[in-house]
Amino acid sequence: MMIKTPHRRFNPLSGEWVLVSPHRATRPWLGQVEKTPPAMLPAYDPTCYLCPRNERAGGMMNPDYHDSYVFENDFAALLPQALDETPASQHPLFVAAPEQGKCLVVCFSPRHDLTLPELGLPAIENVLTTWAKQSADLMEEEYIQYAQVFENKGAVMGCSNPHPHSQIWAQSQIPNEIIKELSAQTEYYKTNNSPLLVDYVREELKRKERVLFSNDHFTAMVPYWAVWPFEVLVSAHRPSRYLKELSSIEVSALAEIFKQVTTSYDNLFEISFPYSMGFHQAPADGQPHPEWVLHAHFYPPLLRSATVRKFMVGYEMLAMPQRDITPEVAAERLRSVPDIHYKQRG
Repeated sequence: MMIKTPHRRFNPLSGEWVLVSPHRATRPWLGQVEKTPPAMLPAYDPTCYLCPRNERAGGMMNPDYHDSYVFENDFAALLPQALDETPASQHPLFVAAPEQGKCLVVCFSPRHDLTLPELGLPAIENVLTTWAKQSADLMEEEYIQYAQVFENKGAVMGCSNPHPHSQIWAQSQIPNEIIKELSAQTEYYKTNNSPLLVDYVREELKRKERVLFSNDHFTAMVPYWAVWPFEVLVSAHRPSRYLKELSSIEVSALAEIFKQVTTSYDNLFEISFPYSMGFHQAPADGQPHPEWVLHAHFYPPLLRSATVRKFMVGYEMLAMPQRDITPEVAAERLRSVPDIHYKQRG
C-alpha cells in the first residue's frame, strides 16, 4: 500500500493518531545539522566512569567486570523511600503525590567501543538475560508496579556517556505510556478474545511490506502507525508478559532480531545510529494480563542522513505527531542495507 497523499493512521496500542505527509519528503532542508559521532572509540577509556576498574561519578569504584555490569544509578531519578513533602492540595487543579522506586544502570560489556550490533550473539543474549533478571527482581518488591528497561544510544538522544549501557527504572505507579497500552490491549482482548499484538504480527507477516526481520518467536517491523522516521516495533509471537518468561530459545531468537535491527540502523547511514529503545512488559500489579504481549519500541531521530534529524516541535507538540516518509518506504530502506555491519566489511 503506497499512499502518496496526506492521511492519518491510527495507533491501536496508544489510541492516538499520526499525520502522514508523503509529499513533504523532498522538501529542502536548511535547518540544524547534527555532528556525527566519532568513528572509533578505544576499547578502554581510563576517564570513563563506566569502564572496569574506574571511579564512577558518584565516587564508587567499578569492579574488573567481564560481562554485563549492574549498579544502582549514582544520580537516580527515583528513590526507594518516598518522602511526602507535598502539601495537601486544597484544589483539584493542583495535585501532587510522592513517588518512589529504584534506578539501575546496566553496562553491556567491559568494552567501551562495542554497541549492541557490534557484540556477538552470546553477549547480546547475556544483556537480555540481565535485563530479564534485574527487572524481575525489581518487580518482586512489594511497592513496585512497573519496571522500564530502556537504552538511550547516542549524544543526540541525551546519552551522557558513550560506553554502551542501558537503564532500568522501577516505580510504585504505572507510567503514562503503559497505562495507554494496557487500556488498548485490554479492550481489544475483551472484544476479540485474542491479544492485539499477536493478531497484529500475524497480519503484518501476511502483508510483508513493513516487516524487517522475523523468526519463529519474534518479528521486527516498522509499525503501520510509526511516528519516528525509522521507528521499529519488535514483538513476541506469543502472549508472554515479561522478559523473565522467555525460554532460552526465545532469548536467542530475540538476540538475533536485536542484532539484525541495530545492524541495519548502523548500516543505513554508516554511523553509530542513535535511538531510544525500551521494552514494554506487563505491569506488576498482581493481575494475570492475558492481553499483554512483550514488545520493544525503537525510536530513532535521524531522518535524511547522519546529520539531519526529525524534530517534534510546533504542530507535533501542539496538535499531533506528523511524519514525511511513509512506514513502507522506511521499511524498504532498512531492508535494503547489507546485513554485515559496516565496520566489519572489507
